[in-house]
Amino acid sequence: MAGNVPEFTDDNFQAEVLDSDLPVVVDLWADWCAPCRAIAPTIEALSVELAGTIKIGKMDITANPQTPMNMGVTAIPTILLFQGGAEKGRLVGGGKTAADFKAEFSKAFGVSV
Repeated sequence: MAGNVPEFTDDNFQAEVLDSDLPVVVDLWADWCAPCRAIAPTIEALSVELAGTIKIGKMDITANPQTPMNMGVTAIPTILLFQGGAEKGRLVGGGKTAADFKAEFSKAFGVSV
């Protein structure tokens, strides 16, 4: 798990994600997933860079299976984008750069990042 990246759980998903005043990015991952580990440094850097504008956190699907199941997640890494309690976008798979993520965040949230 990342040092300063918030951890979302089945228990805090409602409060931290759906009820958030900020747009939220949820990185669904597992420690056994190589593509998840590959994008982790990018997610962590974006979490720091965009703090106060977009909340970016991680959810370990092994420890928190209920939320991914409820969201219909069938592969990881999956990045879910929420605003105002609604899913605004979904990115599946690895191989994305910080610029790729920022472009998707801007499109989904209607903000320039």
